Amino acid sequence: MGLILASASPRRQELLRLITEDFTVFPAAVEESLPPALSVLDTAQYLARKKACAVAEQYPEHVVLGSDTTVVLGNGILGKPGTPERAAEMLRMLSGKTHQVVTGVALAKGTRVVSFQTETEVTFYPLTEAQIQNYVATREPLDKAGGYGIQGRGALLVEKINGDFYSVVGLPVAAVSRALCAFSGAESQKGI
Repeated sequence: MGLILASASPRRQELLRLITEDFTVFPAAVEESLPPALSVLDTAQYLARKKACAVAEQYPEHVVLGSDTTVVLGNGILGKPGTPERAAEMLRMLSGKTHQVVTGVALAKGTRVVSFQTETEVTFYPLTEAQIQNYVATREPLDKAGGYGIQGRGALLVEKINGDFYSVVGLPVAAVSRALCAFSGAESQKGI
């Protein structure tokens, strides 16, 4: 099976290597626009499917893995902050609260698509302004959904998680491994 990862994320590439070294990277060039009625909790799976399908159109003979991670607080999504000011604002919002990290995963080959998502609750310690500013100064949060990376220094902010740690990093490796086996098993039963 020729596997393509439809993501430029170094974290997803590293996590996928826990499953297999045999994949190529072809980032999906899709506009991340959303249908107006889409629930914030369904956003990650929707975008994962969109990414996987876009690359599968170009490489119909390969299995394409698309993934997207959203950080959900209340009814809103906290994306990548991009600036230190926005990162600090997000961290203030997350301080002392529990939020959800939703990672959507889609597998596509030709027109066949299967998808799922994992939801993990993450609780932050109450943060002081000094802790927020010290973390923002590392520049680690600028390109991370929600303004933190749990696999890096952002781990110091987290009191507890309920769910899949690797999903918070960006790819639920155990669930993806099982999904790939099921997907390729179904393909071999069809003679593909």
